[in-house]
Amino acid sequence: MFKCIIFDMDGTLVDSEPLCNQAFLDLLPELPLTQQDLVDRFRGKELNTTLAAMEALIGRKLPEDFTESYRAQVKRNFEKSLQAFPHVNETLEALNVKRCIASSAPQSKIEIALGLTGLAHHFGQNIFSAYDIQKWKPDPALFLHAAQHMGVTPDECLVVEDSDVGIQAAQAAGMAVLHHRPHGPAFEDVPSFSNYQDFAELAQATYKARAAA
Repeated sequence: MFKCIIFDMDGTLVDSEPLCNQAFLDLLPELPLTQQDLVDRFRGKELNTTLAAMEALIGRKLPEDFTESYRAQVKRNFEKSLQAFPHVNETLEALNVKRCIASSAPQSKIEIALGLTGLAHHFGQNIFSAYDIQKWKPDPALFLHAAQHMGVTPDECLVVEDSDVGIQAAQAAGMAVLHHRPHGPAFEDVPSFSNYQDFAELAQATYKARAAA
């Protein structure tokens, strides 16, 4: 089996993408997109890139304190209704290999989400944020950073991701990757699952296929 499993967080462990994008609509009701449009367009993207796109969509500059306002609104949305995906807790409990989180979110957001959903104890200090190294997916740097700190090589890692930029980053890092797709279509040539009850079997099959290649 793989020696380390690297999980993304938003959209992978916790069903946060709709809540994060609802925060944009809460603060910018003039946005000409639906919540699902926003999820589809900005899933996994660096926040600064997303904010620049928001400004183009509404035709004006955002306030200087918008990022702070956005983070606060996301926190309120999380406190109201954030949940882990079904069977995530049981899946993590059953793992007998190293595991960590490598997320584009800041550490504070990761900690809030894990605390609210009761998943924090599964990861301890093994949480890596793009903000720590100022490198965002699809750059592979975050996954390589996580692997180094976990004491494993890229070929010993399995990444679990929900976004195209995350999958691209894992592939660029030379790591195996699974696509978690609870709400959307699969990516071509990437093993995918929509229910964590299928995770263990798919991870094992992916390891065997990689070993045989």
